[in-house]
Amino acid sequence: MALFSHWRNSNRASLVRGGIYWYRRNFNAGFYVAYCFKSSVVTPRQNLLQILPSNSFFANRCWKPVLPTSVATFYLPFQSSVIHELYGFSPWHSIRYRSNAIVTVDTSDGVARFCVGKPNEIKAIQPKATKRKKMSRKAKLNELKWYRLKAKKKMKSPNPEVRIRYKLDKAKRKEEWLIEKLRKFEMPKASEPELDPEILTEEERFYLKRTGEKKKNYVPLGRRGVFGGVVLNMHLHWKKHETVKVICKPCRPGQVYEYAKEIARLSKGIVIDIKADNTILFYRGKNYVQPEVMSPPDTLSKAKALEKYKFEQSLEHTSQFIEKLEKDLEDYHKHIALYKKNEGISSKSSTAAA
Repeated sequence: MALFSHWRNSNRASLVRGGIYWYRRNFNAGFYVAYCFKSSVVTPRQNLLQILPSNSFFANRCWKPVLPTSVATFYLPFQSSVIHELYGFSPWHSIRYRSNAIVTVDTSDGVARFCVGKPNEIKAIQPKATKRKKMSRKAKLNELKWYRLKAKKKMKSPNPEVRIRYKLDKAKRKEEWLIEKLRKFEMPKASEPELDPEILTEEERFYLKRTGEKKKNYVPLGRRGVFGGVVLNMHLHWKKHETVKVICKPCRPGQVYEYAKEIARLSKGIVIDIKADNTILFYRGKNYVQPEVMSPPDTLSKAKALEKYKFEQSLEHTSQFIEKLEKDLEDYHKHIALYKKNEGISSKSSTAAA
């Protein structure tokens, strides 16, 4: 009998503890939802813990065994009715079905508002993330093999027009790709203050030309073209010399004048003479002051200038190849037209003889 009474008392205590835990868990979740209805507007500067009552879970961050009678009598029926009407939840549903993921915060117009919506509506608003199917390595290799076989078939076609058109399409695609690559190397020109150009007399120009030719200081301008390092070297030469020679090699016919104009803009120097061997003679000016940043910001670096040169060379050769293919295609069409014309004449003559 004593053993039975001890078991009954211990079982009753465990039931009471479990009931209190369930009551605390469900009541506090419902209390939070009910409070969201009560105060629907919260300014951003207010703290959520300051506006909540002192007996709420979020303010105390602890579980109280017994809530005040006034609070319990007011919020318990409100909580059960609101949860049941909105979401169809019964008191025995688990707390995860009543999580505050259903409660959303709207921060439009600089004010935080708690919005309670049905779970189905919230799910409908969120767009479905489309999963991108990743191709396996074997599928990629098979696709590449298919493209190669297709290209090989066109290259070995007995029809010359098919072969020429395949090469022409491929060259045009490459040309578009190279143009897109070269656009990345275009540097925006920085706004510069307008300077009054120094006017040199014929005697001064002749004197500077003679002294510049005698001196041996020069700056090489190679395949990279005009970049920041060229202007930097010119300023370093102008520290001790009035003139400096810029030797352009290699240089296409007429390109030396473009180089002279660009270097004069970047270095603020004066062009004295342009020789036949693509050598430009620059004068620093009477009121020359060495700038703090000798390499202009709107110029390419040495590595970028070389990369740009390679793309330009490839574009030039591709354009020449496209012109050649277009000419071949035109000649082929002329040959076909001439062959058909001769064939028609021969057929007419054979019918007339018959």
